[in-house]
Amino acid sequence: MKKIAGHHHISMITKKGRQTNQFYQKVLGLRRVKKTVNQDDPSMYHLFYGDLTGSPGTELSFFEMPMAGRTKRGTDAITRIGLLVPSHDSLLYWKKRFELLGVEHGELTEYAGRDALPFEDGEGLRLILLNNDGADVPSYWQPWKDSIVSPEHRILGMGAVEMTVQSRESLANTLTGLFGYELASEQDHTAVYQSVRGQAFGEIVVVEQDGPKEKPGKGSVHHVAIRVKDGVELKQWRQRIQKFGFQVMKITDRYYFESLYFREENGILFELATDGPGFTVDSTIESLGKELDLPPFLEARRAEIEAKLEPIE
Repeated sequence: MKKIAGHHHISMITKKGRQTNQFYQKVLGLRRVKKTVNQDDPSMYHLFYGDLTGSPGTELSFFEMPMAGRTKRGTDAITRIGLLVPSHDSLLYWKKRFELLGVEHGELTEYAGRDALPFEDGEGLRLILLNNDGADVPSYWQPWKDSIVSPEHRILGMGAVEMTVQSRESLANTLTGLFGYELASEQDHTAVYQSVRGQAFGEIVVVEQDGPKEKPGKGSVHHVAIRVKDGVELKQWRQRIQKFGFQVMKITDRYYFESLYFREENGILFELATDGPGFTVDSTIESLGKELDLPPFLEARRAEIEAKLEPIE
């Protein structure tokens, strides 16, 4: 059975693209690698932040929805995003940085077996820095040398993604039986599953919790995307997912990657996305994220689209 090679990207809802743009570039030191629009609703921005080229596994993406309300936290949702940093000293660096910049954060703690520092962005999105402690990361992750963060403490890419659900058993069955994740640890109502044994860059933390379902708004997670090699593998996964009993939305060419979507039994939205062609398909590495890029099928509507978008710089 083919196995998932790790995270591809994760997509969130923001009310204010300008605020998000400031935080992820000027506070976290990530590169904006693509400024584009939601292909299903071109009236809203779709912003991507990551490493030098927005490599799979480093991408944090945001849909700007100016009408978004407050998130009412609950269960059956993606509830925390882990970001890997090089060392324990990096956590100390980030704690001081957050204090200096007024970023909401907690104390140093342990999370999924790693030293960690929880924090939130300006809209209440819950994130957590994780000490990678010298462990391997994908060889194609490329640091962005122009980051404002010191090289020895820069964010490497995505780590554990937390999902809070009413039925841990059903989600675990999807992760292990469908995708081949392995149970790495469990304690009380929490279990850790890994797509690559021993590595955080493909890790999902499952928390079982009763209560009302989350009502999404600004600062909530829309979906998580996991990696597949190419379009051939994507079609194979579609067949497997359907045989597993889930309804699959059609395979969609997003220009920067191909993808499909489905919801597991708790309602968590999964995307499977191909590694390529990537964000350099319509940009040089040097110009990534600087201008509004549109897929070819939207290019004829550029003037109309640009007129509806507020500047985020």
